[in-house]
Order: sequence, then structure tokens, then C-alpha cells
Amino acid sequence: MADELAEPPAMTQPVGTAPRRRPFKELWRKLRGPIARSRFFKSTLARTVAASLRVIHRSNRLADGSIPFKTGVLGLEPVIIALWHGQHLLTPCFYPRGQRLVAMFSRSADAELNALVFEKLGFSTVRGSGGREGDHRSEKGGARALIGLKRVLDRGDNVAMIADIPHGTPRSAGLGIIVLARISGRPIVPIATATSRRKVLHKSWDKTTINLPFGRSSIVVGDPVWVPADANEAELEAKRLEVTQALNAVTERAYGLVDGGA
Repeated sequence: MADELAEPPAMTQPVGTAPRRRPFKELWRKLRGPIARSRFFKSTLARTVAASLRVIHRSNRLADGSIPFKTGVLGLEPVIIALWHGQHLLTPCFYPRGQRLVAMFSRSADAELNALVFEKLGFSTVRGSGGREGDHRSEKGGARALIGLKRVLDRGDNVAMIADIPHGTPRSAGLGIIVLARISGRPIVPIATATSRRKVLHKSWDKTTINLPFGRSSIVVGDPVWVPADANEAELEAKRLEVTQALNAVTERAYGLVDGGA
């Protein structure tokens, strides 16, 4: 009687049949780890992405009101270009060809492809941390990267940093870029680019935006932010907030130009 009253076992397939095999899915599970670690695969993917970005950049008409990079930084170079995570992918294509640029990317695995793409576009990179919000003490790798970027600025070349912290608060600048401006004496210049046709990855922490071809593009260069060499902790925090506000303002302006709102 107990057997008759027992609940039937949950099943997703008829009794007596073998589980459905998914050979391609099983093969992908076995291969995706080695593929992700393959230098050849990552290099090929980065080269493909870089070529795609060039095509996307060329196929988008520059919107009226855009501020070309050279115009926006006239008389200021060398500068520290400030960008937001997830909004920076197409920006290197707006940079003048033949002019040297060194960018800082975090040491995270997520940033590795971004760094490789940047290199395929003809620029140089350093790896390190941008510094947590409210904490200007960098870990050793980040400190070395900042020193390396200072040397680049000292020789007269521009550098670029993504201002917000990986997987931190998006659209909120870290203190790393502020410290670089203090020790180098060079201004931070907020820059934003946008395209009218785009795909936003809403589930990503930074709302990564994939730019698409055959629309309008824009670039907006904001006013420089200078950080005094003797800035104390409170002044550094004030400058961090200033950079955050400036970058958000140029980002809003860039999207307004391509979406008809400016």
C-alpha cells in the first residue's frame, strides 16, 4: 500500500530511456578553458575586434557639434585621457593616427581582451589597478603602472585611463587617475564617444555598449581638471568627484549629439 501511495518520481524523459546527449555542448565545455588560455586564440580575437572597430568608426558619420581630439586638447598636451568602463570601446579609433598613446588597463582577466584590442589598434598598454574609491593607496602593481604612466607623460606623450574601478561603482572615478595627475602635473581630460546605433549589455555591471555601424558618431572633449601637487586627502576626494561629474557630463553630451537631444 505504501508503494501505491508514494509520489511518482519527477522525470523529464520517458522511463527506460537514456539521458539525451549533447555532444557539441559537452565538447565546448571541454574546450572553452584551453581556448580561453590560448595566446593564439586571444590574439586572433583581438585582431578581429580591432578590425571591426575600424570599420564601425569609418561607417558612422560624425555628428555636428562633435569636438575632435586635437581641437579639445589644443595647448594642453601631454594629457591624461579619462574614459568610463563600457563606453570606451570605440574611442581609440578617434585618436589621431601616428600619435603615440599609452593606456592603463586593470590586471583582471576581463580587461585582458580590451588591452589586446588596444594594442592591435597600434597603441601601448600598461597593466595595474586604478585605486579603490576613498583609498589613494595603490597596490604594488598599480603603483608601478602609475609610475610608468608618469614617465610617458614626462617624455611628452598622452596616456589614457579608464576612470572607474573594475566591478566597483560604475561611472564613479577612482583615485588612481587623480594621483597620476598630482604626481605628473598634467591635466585630466574627460572624453566620451557614442554612436546612434548601439547594443547595450544591460546585464553587465558597467552597461557595456557595443557600437554598431551605419549611423552617426560623436566625440566630446571636456574641460581639463588639474590636481595640485600638494593636494591633501580632502582635495584629492574633491577632484575625484569633479572628474566623475565631468565625465558624466561629456558622456551625456556625446549621446545627445547622436540621439538628437543636443
